Amino acid sequence: MYVAVLSLIFGQGLLFGSIHVLEYGIAVWVAFYFFVLVYEEPTLRKSYGREYEEFCVNVPRWIPRLRPWRGHAPT
Repeated sequence: MYVAVLSLIFGQGLLFGSIHVLEYGIAVWVAFYFFVLVYEEPTLRKSYGREYEEFCVNVPRWIPRLRPWRGHAPT
């Protein structure tokens, strides 16, 4: 979702040739980045432990994968 929102903001900035929208996109990216590092990832590690660690090793944080990661089925 974060990548999609940022793509929309940067796309609009490029489409309309607006440096202000591009600057806004950078500010939103920084906010998302710190939210993920400070809140989201620690919360998921606390909730899911080893399973989330395995997920992090196999799925990049910001760049979508070309093929889905199948992972292990829940037991």
